[in-house]
Amino acid sequence: MELFFYCTAALCCYSYFLYPLVLKLLPRRTHAVATRGGELPRISLIVTVHNEAERIRAKIENTLAIDYPPDRLEIMVASDGSTDATEEIVGEFAARGVRLVRADQRNGKEYAQLCAIRIASGEILVFSDVATRIPADALRILAGEFADERVGAVSSEDRFISLDGSVAGEGAYVKYEMWLRRLESDRAGLVGLSGSFFAARREVCEEWDTMSPSDFNTALNCARMGLVAVSCPAVVGIYADVKDPSLEYQRKVRTVVRGMTALVRHPDALDPLRMGMFAFQVWSHKVMRWGVPWFMLALLVVTLLLMEQGLVYRVAMSLQAGFYLLALVGWLSARLRKNAVVRIVFFFVQTNLALAQAAVLFLSGTRMTTWNPSRR
Repeated sequence: MELFFYCTAALCCYSYFLYPLVLKLLPRRTHAVATRGGELPRISLIVTVHNEAERIRAKIENTLAIDYPPDRLEIMVASDGSTDATEEIVGEFAARGVRLVRADQRNGKEYAQLCAIRIASGEILVFSDVATRIPADALRILAGEFADERVGAVSSEDRFISLDGSVAGEGAYVKYEMWLRRLESDRAGLVGLSGSFFAARREVCEEWDTMSPSDFNTALNCARMGLVAVSCPAVVGIYADVKDPSLEYQRKVRTVVRGMTALVRHPDALDPLRMGMFAFQVWSHKVMRWGVPWFMLALLVVTLLLMEQGLVYRVAMSLQAGFYLLALVGWLSARLRKNAVVRIVFFFVQTNLALAQAAVLFLSGTRMTTWNPSRR
C-alpha cells in the first residue's frame, strides 16, 4: 500500500511536472534555415461562427485591419448553421472582400471549416474563432514561419486577460500550457494547436476529420507527413477571461470528450513504433492528464488508509485537505475567488472534475459534434 501511495503521487505529478522535465532533458529538434524569397504566400483566413451576431462585426473589423497585402489575403466566414443575424451581418462586408460560406448542415465546427477549405484559394489556411483578437502583424509573422519547408502548421499562443487586466486562474493555467507547448514545439512538434488561431499548409488540411478537433487533427496530419507543428511565441491570440465559469466548465467537458473520440478514431497517434516521439508526447500530454482526477482520487483514498502509519502520510493528508478546502472556498465565494491562489486551486480542481465527467460520458457512449462557442 505504501508503494501504491508513492506511485499514485508520481502519477498525479507526471503530466504537469515530470513530463516537462523529461522534455527539457531531451535533445531539441534541429531548425531548418528559412529559404523563402519573393512575394508573401496567399492566405485564406477562415473564421468559424455559430450565432455570433453580437460579436461578428467587431471580429470582421479586426480581421480587415490586419497588415497583409489584400491581393494575397482571402477572408472567409464559415457559418455552422447560424440562425440569428450573423450571416446577414457578414453579408454587409461582401463589398470589402469578406466571403460568407454556409455549411449545408449544422454538423459542428470542423465540418463548417471543411466547407470553407474546399473552396479556399490560399496555399496557407489560417483558422480563427470570433473570440480571438488578432494583432495586425500576425499573418506576416505566421507566413514567415512557413519559409521552413519542414513546418506544416503554426500555432499562436493564447493570452487570457481578466476584466481588471490581470492574469489569474484560467489565464495562469494558459501561461503554463504555452510554456509546455514551447517545449514540445522544440522536440517532436505540438500534439495540439491553439484551436482558436492557427495556420497550416493546404496539403496538411486535405485529410480533415470532422469528428476530431481540428487543432489535434492538424498536428497529427503533420506528424504523419513528416512535418512538424510548431508554436510561434511572437503571435498572440488575445481573449477576454470567461464571464460564466459554468459555461466554460461544459466547454471543457465537450473538448475532452472530443479529444478522447479523436484518439479512438486515430489509434496510430498512440503507437510509438509508427509515430515515435510524437506518440510519447500524446501519451504524456493528453492521456496521462486525462487520468489525473482518478490518480488524485486514488491518492486521497490510500492516504486516508495510511494516516496512522507515519508522519509522512499525516502531512500528505493535511496538504490534500488544505488543497481541497481552498477549492471549496473558491466555489462558495466569488469574492474570495479573486485571490490568485484560491482562483488557481479552484480552477485546477474544476478542470479535473470536468476531465472525470468527460471520461464517464465518453465511456457511456456520449460523443460530441455540435459546437457552442464560450461567451467571454
